[in-house]
Amino acid sequence: MSKVVAITVDHALEAVPFETTLHVRDHCLCLHVQRAARALARRFDEALRPLGLTNGQFSLLMSLNRPQPPSLGPVAHLLAMDRTTLTAALKPLERRGLLSVARDPKDRRSRLLSLTAEGSALLASAVPIWRRTHEAVDALLPGGDPAPLRQQLQALF
Repeated sequence: MSKVVAITVDHALEAVPFETTLHVRDHCLCLHVQRAARALARRFDEALRPLGLTNGQFSLLMSLNRPQPPSLGPVAHLLAMDRTTLTAALKPLERRGLLSVARDPKDRRSRLLSLTAEGSALLASAVPIWRRTHEAVDALLPGGDPAPLRQQLQALF
């Protein structure tokens, strides 16, 4: 159960020292991860732009590249999205004919997601771009090895 904390007017008027701002800027993992994520997203967005894809759309299409069509739940979990956000992200890709959404014949309440032939072809065109971009990003890391960073980030979720 969440607890609501009331802030009195006296507390709201107290200034946070600038040193605290500097401390948060230099130590906040959330801020640093957000900044890195945005920088990476911009880099991959730029690389994938000639194909008309964003990095998020690339990840979504890649998450559908499976032997059997997944339902919304596993894809949402993999992409760390809620189902509503995933549903909204699917719509432009579905309109472009890159994926299809169909009722699960085993469970009429569930929907299955599949790449279309056009989606598979676009994904195949995007993978070499992703690889080149990823190699450039990896080269920026100390030692050029992303594995330790990946392991550290995975420990947070």
